Amino acid sequence: MRLATWNVNSVRARLPRLLAWLERRRPDAVCLQETKVVDEDFPRAEIEALGYECIVHGQKTYNGVAVLARGGASSVIRGLPGDGEDAERRLVAARLGDVWVLSAYVPNGKEVGTPSYEYKLAWLARLRAFLDDTFDPAAPLALCGDFNVAPGDLDVWDPELWRGRILFSEPEKHALGEVTAWGLEDTLRRHHPEGGVYTWWDYRAGAFHRGWGVRIDHVLATRPLAARCAAVEVDRDERKGEKPSDHAPVIADFGDA
Repeated sequence: MRLATWNVNSVRARLPRLLAWLERRRPDAVCLQETKVVDEDFPRAEIEALGYECIVHGQKTYNGVAVLARGGASSVIRGLPGDGEDAERRLVAARLGDVWVLSAYVPNGKEVGTPSYEYKLAWLARLRAFLDDTFDPAAPLALCGDFNVAPGDLDVWDPELWRGRILFSEPEKHALGEVTAWGLEDTLRRHHPEGGVYTWWDYRAGAFHRGWGVRIDHVLATRPLAARCAAVEVDRDERKGEKPSDHAPVIADFGDA
């Protein structure tokens, strides 16, 4: 199984790139974030023409998540428990064969110490509670997405510059650690113990070309699934060219059970 995650920063704005990428890389399932479109306006027809079922949970202009699956989904969960009708669309889960695949878009938090930051920490705590109450870490599961947290010094281009700032503050790292402590492994770090592997670069100041990146997009897997992970890569080419997302896709390949 080839599984990918990509914050596309508007699925309609990035649709030509997404379609070309799907044809070129041929993933079995893709978790998308920041789709920024209500469900009825999601570009289903174009994506379904490539053989994917679209499991979506979106809203206008902001947020929005999706799972694109070649084989279709047998079960679907949209949102976290307690989400109301007006809740931000940040999580969708789909059972694909024997594997649950979750696409998550964790709040950015804006600035350390603000109400948005506290909301981010609370959302991560709710995500951990959802895992506790709904799934089994002894079963194959992948939690993928834009977590808006760089876990450690290897995941930012200048740790001292970033230390204590949004995306890299200690409470954020602790909150993500509580999620992974449920029973998840960082698949990229399993294959790339070195630093300098990033997934997001600011549009400003030529950050991508200067190598000023951070790693905030992750494919996390339970141990039974992580043990089947043969390779993980960041497709940096998708951060190049005309009108790219500010994120690059992360692609993980898993062998059969």
